[in-house]
Amino acid sequence: MDQQQVNTDVVVVGAGPIGLEMAVALQQAGVEYVLLEAHQLGHTISWWPRGTHFFSTPERIAIAGVPLQTTEQIQVTNEQYLAYLRGVAQQFHIRVNAYEPVTKVERVEGGFRVYTHRMTGDWVYSCKQVILATGGMDAPNRLGIPGEDLPQVTHYLDDPHLYFQQKLLVVGGRNSALEAVMRCWRVGAEVTLSHRQPELERDRVKKALLEDIDTVLRENKIDYLPGTELVEIEPGRVTLVSNQGERIRREADFVLLCTGFIADMSLFAEAGVRLHGDLQVPEYNPDTMETNVPGLFVAGTAAGGTQGKYTHFIETSHVHVGRIIKRIMQKE
Repeated sequence: MDQQQVNTDVVVVGAGPIGLEMAVALQQAGVEYVLLEAHQLGHTISWWPRGTHFFSTPERIAIAGVPLQTTEQIQVTNEQYLAYLRGVAQQFHIRVNAYEPVTKVERVEGGFRVYTHRMTGDWVYSCKQVILATGGMDAPNRLGIPGEDLPQVTHYLDDPHLYFQQKLLVVGGRNSALEAVMRCWRVGAEVTLSHRQPELERDRVKKALLEDIDTVLRENKIDYLPGTELVEIEPGRVTLVSNQGERIRREADFVLLCTGFIADMSLFAEAGVRLHGDLQVPEYNPDTMETNVPGLFVAGTAAGGTQGKYTHFIETSHVHVGRIIKRIMQKE
């Protein structure tokens, strides 16, 4: 099939909240753009377990000047937020080129070529500027241990109901792991928590969640194994090693690995953006969000690469949009 070609001013890669907000801002500025997404609008949020509440308040994650109202005046769930994003896209007539992954960003004279693949064939977009809003949670941070690929093992919490009356090992010690512990325990799972640190990282856990988990631990409602590391998973059981070298075996029907996620920075690297450190933080001007590659911008949580300590969130990334628009209009 022949390669389809399109000319535009700007290509935005990634249709998360900031990518969508970026598209609205470009449209309002009269800049021609294309918004590309490898999956669907708000993909990362869509694989959160059902009924997960944002820690951020509604006004902090609202985008494009559209209020995010809730009937309870509390934090929204992921389903509610996805409905909100769909509404914003429809209100501003934003077309999301969903299920069109970008395979390459190439620098050429006068701008860039962005190569994509659709189910119907390959496309090439010629543009002056590229904005990469690809996020920081592309894939799970794997442990690389025997048994990690067994069918009872997952890095994503789905519906807690799946673990009713099942022995569940949760690995991790931060917000996602502790929230999974509480939700699965409350639906009737027999939960064991393994955490490699000798105690919870209290400065990295939300206050309300910390109070909740402290109560459960104090009442011995779950089996807590601090200072342990999971080393092997087998059908029906797991093996852990303590900080003192003791081998610990536990029965486990299912294993949930809340070990964090890594960003895919390959598009940045291939386009010539300098990436720093093991976390692959892109080099950019914080005043304009333009990388060391002229005309190529980073927006949203991708600005932190694979974040060690999370500093880039939806609520802290709104400012990226204004900075990028200002720089693009200066170029125009």
